[in-house]
Amino acid sequence: MELDLADGAGVTLTAGAAGVRLTARTSPQAPETVLHCSPAQARELAAALVRAAGAAQRAQPAERITVEARELRRGDVRDSDRSMTVERVRALGDTVQVTWKSDAGRSWTQDYAAGTGIGLRHRG
Repeated sequence: MELDLADGAGVTLTAGAAGVRLTARTSPQAPETVLHCSPAQARELAAALVRAAGAAQRAQPAERITVEARELRRGDVRDSDRSMTVERVRALGDTVQVTWKSDAGRSWTQDYAAGTGIGLRHRG
């Protein structure tokens, strides 16, 4: 897998019997940096990248929007001081049941009138 970044920087990932090889370059002319890791270490690196991407996304100023509860979808992130992500939406006539999940992994369900405005930081 290859990922091209800005200004000629990039990353190449290859997998084989010996594990995972990550090759990174900061520009087309720069020497490559190579990292070899076991499958377990590669999973740890992937998890750390996902956490860092989430933190960076939360730190960015976002274009906040408001949608009606009936328009919520999985992955929408609520505009609040704590991160809450929509896990499930179930319409029950004039009521919408929304299951939220926190960054800590806690889940809970709330009922809303279908037309209730919900502020979002990010659409899923």
